[in-house]
Amino acid sequence: MQACINHLMNADNLTLEMVQQEVEFLKTTLENLRIDGTISNDSYLDAGAVEGGLSMLANLIELGVSSDEVSEHLRQLHERAGRIDEAHPTLGPSVAASR
Repeated sequence: MQACINHLMNADNLTLEMVQQEVEFLKTTLENLRIDGTISNDSYLDAGAVEGGLSMLANLIELGVSSDEVSEHLRQLHERAGRIDEAHPTLGPSVAASR
């Protein structure tokens, strides 16, 4: 899951469209991985925290909050994604393989 956040953190100019695309990618990918049994329901639910965090990030960008606030939210989301990756070691690679 951290790879999804890294993708956004490494962007030169983070845009609303980039974040929305990542949210849509995660939504579709996580659902498909859960349906086909690649990831567990617990993995799916935990990964939803990252998807929700990215949705919130998109809202912040849309509202025009400062880049410092956006960066801080992204940093916190990166930490949360790391904890999820530790709890579900196959989740991140499964999501990455779906790109």
